[in-house]
Amino acid sequence: MSPQTLTIIIDPDAADAPYEQVRTQIADRARDGALPVGYKLPTVRGLAEDLGLAANTVAKAYRALESDGVIETRGRNGSFIAAAGEAADKEAAAAAESYARRAHRLGLDRRAALAVVEDALRAAYGTGT
Repeated sequence: MSPQTLTIIIDPDAADAPYEQVRTQIADRARDGALPVGYKLPTVRGLAEDLGLAANTVAKAYRALESDGVIETRGRNGSFIAAAGEAADKEAAAAAESYARRAHRLGLDRRAALAVVEDALRAAYGTGT
């Protein structure tokens, strides 16, 4: 198995901030398997230098990825791709359960609660979904 390389492209004209571009690209590659579980990410300083970004920008992306369960940091050993799919599924299920309880308490019927979710998904993913 050949080692994967982490290629991230920062678009200075993009609407998303550079840290969000880093976060999104790593999360997408972890999700689609291009970066397998256990893949060791570059150091914050190393990636920042490679991308021409401030170390704090990359650190912010890594913190968000860790918070989302996409990566795990093992102290001085570095940051690694975690079993993100499982963590994401659990977090999504918990959020859905919380929303369902809240919608019920607010008196929304099933159809109205689903319509609110569909609107939110369209806003998050675009109108094509």
